[in-house]
Amino acid sequence: MAWARGSVSAPSTARLRLAEYLAYSDGSDTRYELVAGELVPMALPTGRHVQIQKFLSQVFEAEIARQQLPWTTIQGGLGIQSPRGSHRWDTVRIPDGVVLPLEQWQEMGSREALIRPEDPPPLLVVEVVSESSRAADYRAKRAEYCVLGIGEYWVVDPLEEKVSLLLLHEGWYDVLELKGSERLPSKVFVGLELQAGEHDSSQ
Repeated sequence: MAWARGSVSAPSTARLRLAEYLAYSDGSDTRYELVAGELVPMALPTGRHVQIQKFLSQVFEAEIARQQLPWTTIQGGLGIQSPRGSHRWDTVRIPDGVVLPLEQWQEMGSREALIRPEDPPPLLVVEVVSESSRAADYRAKRAEYCVLGIGEYWVVDPLEEKVSLLLLHEGWYDVLELKGSERLPSKVFVGLELQAGEHDSSQ
């Protein structure tokens, strides 16, 4: 994500280090991920994409409140620095949804909203698939989030009407592909009553 606090600008073909990325601004509202030092613009999401983000955020917040958990949900406003290319060029992902301890989020109040590799990993990360993000959501981010030790990763795919639930086990993700009325057996939100297709019936 290109945080607005900086004034550094660069041609789209330039490669940026992490500090340059965090200070980057091109004067527009475009958000960027950083992939191996290159700025990758995030396409304007569809209404359906935004609806799914909002619905899942509300579900997670309700479950946090119900179970009285010291956590919070961030919807599309938190960067995760990837271990990819850590000795050459940096990569920063901006998931569609993140669940993390409230204390960890509050500590970012005076700095960039960025989780670095040395920080505790998020409890859960969600990516909502679009045509432009399909390859990264299913492949690159899966590998990166695995290395970071993120215990639970949801790939919500409205294009194929399924949810891939990835649970970290012995250093790699076990994958459950769920559709329709199949329940999502979250390990983070134990006892969560949510069906794979429920997000598309929400308003």
